[in-house]
Amino acid sequence: MEYKRIIQQSLDYIEDNLRAEITAAELAEKAGFSLYHYYRMFQSATGMPVMQYVLRRRLLHAIYGIHCGSKGIDAALTYGFDTYAGFYKAFRREFGCTPSAFLRSCQAKKPYRIELTKEEHIMITHKKAAEILKHWNLEKIVISDIYYEGTGNKNDNAYYVGEDYVLKFTANLGKLKNNITLSKEIEKAGLCAAVPIATNNGKEYMQEGEVYFCLTRRLPGKQLSTAALYESNSLECARLIGEKIGKLHTALRGVDVPIRDTNIYKNVKEWALPKAKEILNLKDVFCQEYIKNLERLHDKLPRQLIHRDPNPGNIICSEDKEKEWSFIDFELSERNVRIYDPCYAATAILLEGFEKYREKWFEIYRYIMKGYDSAAGMTEEERKAVPYILFANQLICVAYFAEQEKLAAVFEINKRMTCWLAEHFNLLYLEK
Repeated sequence: MEYKRIIQQSLDYIEDNLRAEITAAELAEKAGFSLYHYYRMFQSATGMPVMQYVLRRRLLHAIYGIHCGSKGIDAALTYGFDTYAGFYKAFRREFGCTPSAFLRSCQAKKPYRIELTKEEHIMITHKKAAEILKHWNLEKIVISDIYYEGTGNKNDNAYYVGEDYVLKFTANLGKLKNNITLSKEIEKAGLCAAVPIATNNGKEYMQEGEVYFCLTRRLPGKQLSTAALYESNSLECARLIGEKIGKLHTALRGVDVPIRDTNIYKNVKEWALPKAKEILNLKDVFCQEYIKNLERLHDKLPRQLIHRDPNPGNIICSEDKEKEWSFIDFELSERNVRIYDPCYAATAILLEGFEKYREKWFEIYRYIMKGYDSAAGMTEEERKAVPYILFANQLICVAYFAEQEKLAAVFEINKRMTCWLAEHFNLLYLEK
């Protein structure tokens, strides 16, 4: 980890001097390494050559400046480009689209400081991805970015490869293996899953430096649309969400793999509630009653392997109602109380529609739980515990996002949402 600390010092220096001239030789000298060794060390830590990283940061800051109202030429000159044309060409090469197209399709956010010691942050360019795809003989196929339909946010750990494939990359081998194992087990159970495609030498994934790459087929269907969920036939779709999660749990019930075992009550009592209480200014009487009821119910709840992250972007819907939906990204899967998954799906849907659709959400939430009950058969204790597990997820989100600078906007909306749920907690109880 020592080399990451050294590279972090370089990242901090780069961020503080983006408007000045920066050279690789200068950075290598400050780090105390030869230029050759520094090049290798920097790319291993970030997934990107050092001067391309500098260029990318300048482009991101410049486009954010334009988003905030600066003239294009002023933003370009501020961040070291001689002309707007030079900025335009560099931006198009780096991001695969024009600045105006980027502003239309993405949420241009203030670039956050990258902290290698606190988070995984691997930057793989389209050019690098094409080199990696040689291991599957797909290097000539068009590579495109993946955006989450509900938020417009870019997936920083995967690309579409043509119309048929997805290339995933990560520095966390444990999470990658977890996803591969569970996807294969789910396919064995008869559900559609994104299983790995073997490389030319028969491996399920390949490694370059500290980055691991895995290719899967692109599952049929499209990401669950929260806008469609709120605006048309929402209750039937909500019921289907719960039902599909219930069917997934039925498939996962027989899967026996070494995996993290989580005690949500302990996490909430010892970490999430104390931290969120201070942030949200929750009343003592509410917190005391809440944790007492969570403790009373927790040990009576069925536990099993769960997805852990069934947000709309990870649910692939088929337009044919008779066909199975699919779930992707099992990196966070764990053994936990099983109702965590439908509760998580409900809060993720509320998050994406909170500002505009919150009053419609309670019915959607109840129909998700009805669908889950129809497929998985909730116990009486689970029905009573649903409000407490749902709110536990929100407490965990607030506590976690509070520590993530890059997720400041998500943190703010989660704060408002959690306070709103606390105010309407009595509406979360399910009817018998």
